Amino acid sequence: MEYVNIITHIILIMALGWYLITNLQWYNYKLERVVLKHHKWQWHITYFVSPIVLFYIIPEPYFAIYFVLVYMTSFVLWNKKLDKPLVLTARVKRFLAILLFTTFATTALCLSNPECTNTFIFVPLLLAYAISTVLEKIFFISFKHKGKQRLQSIPALKTIAITASFGKTSIKNYLYHVLKNKYKVYKTPRSVNTIAGIVLDVNRDIPLDTQIYIAEAGARVKGDIEEIAMFLEPQICIIGSVGEQHIEYFKTLDNIIHTKMELLKSPKMKMGFVHESVPIKDYPTITKFPNNLKITKSNLDGIWFDVEVAGKIENFHAPILGSFNAINLTAVILVAHYLGMTIPEIKVSLMSLPQVEHRLQKIEANGKVIIDDSFNGNLEGMLEAINICSNHKGRKVIITPGLVESTDEANILLAKTINENFDFVILTGSLNTHLFVANINKEKVLILKDKSEMEVTLAKTTRVGDLILFANDAPNFI
Repeated sequence: MEYVNIITHIILIMALGWYLITNLQWYNYKLERVVLKHHKWQWHITYFVSPIVLFYIIPEPYFAIYFVLVYMTSFVLWNKKLDKPLVLTARVKRFLAILLFTTFATTALCLSNPECTNTFIFVPLLLAYAISTVLEKIFFISFKHKGKQRLQSIPALKTIAITASFGKTSIKNYLYHVLKNKYKVYKTPRSVNTIAGIVLDVNRDIPLDTQIYIAEAGARVKGDIEEIAMFLEPQICIIGSVGEQHIEYFKTLDNIIHTKMELLKSPKMKMGFVHESVPIKDYPTITKFPNNLKITKSNLDGIWFDVEVAGKIENFHAPILGSFNAINLTAVILVAHYLGMTIPEIKVSLMSLPQVEHRLQKIEANGKVIIDDSFNGNLEGMLEAINICSNHKGRKVIITPGLVESTDEANILLAKTINENFDFVILTGSLNTHLFVANINKEKVLILKDKSEMEVTLAKTTRVGDLILFANDAPNFI
């Protein structure tokens, strides 16, 4: 029976460690965010606190029975249902290896010491977290230095860094599409926008014959963007639309603005393109946008708009959805022109602009129109998506968790707008459910607690001729 207790003890610690590192990976390895900013605090109680408390309350061998039949069963099922499960990166593997070693070491010490108490359940977790944190900082400093040398080894490289509260990934993708017709261009993949992700990308993937490198910079705290700016030293800096996205981290809009403006601290900056939402004074090295922008038409076939370039009004068309994208494209046009592309070259490039996946992406399937806007999490963008969909003549269905990392007021406005324009509303997640239920006609609402049932639910509730809008797709840990 003693061996059963030991094995149970080891597996318990490893399970707690697995839960801890999963949450750390979700929240960019910031323990304070896991503790203070987690959106599903009940998971902490169920999968971390409860087994520890019961470990001290339930005597052996009854705890082992509970652990195997109740805890491990629910823990395994929980992991299987995650839409963003733990990715076994090198960092995660190192943490788990350290945890396993410290668990065996403390267990061995406990067996040889009759006065050992059960407080040793915490020791392996604390040691593994502390050792892993120190090691990762050492590795990162070395990796960052290596990345800096790699950037400097690329001859005549021009770097463009982009930040914004929303739209930075779209600007990056649009700019890449336009510039690649004339230059050898490389961009950071997907939505990589942290210093760790950018350093990894530079070390591993950027081709050595790159002429223009485009990267986006995100932030959760002051100083994040400045660190990226000091690493990349971009010659061209773009600050897009700034708003209250991530307000829960920065507390005030002023803090958000000042954090975004850290990008302009790049020691090699030659020109900054700054959205008018940023209150910055006029400087010779700053170009503000949108520049006399006039949107002439926006529908399900694209956008048409006029904008001033080099003192002349030019008209453009792009086959992408959302009038707000004209603002993003204004930045693209101004940067491309600054880098030497002619207006005709830019117009031709925009005509073939592909839709960005999961950002107002139009898909037609089985007689239904699907608008995939699942990567859009800001109020302005979601309202524009609703406006575009409102012109559909058939029934309109929306699937959304609402706004994440935003205010109650913004979610209430969103809910009321949805109520006015949609016939059926599927709510995912529990974060904003109370606000939406209070502001949308109850007969329209279906609350989907398990996102794995999405496909079956849509098959039952939608029909030919429907328009289905996926508006924001927060992972189920939110």
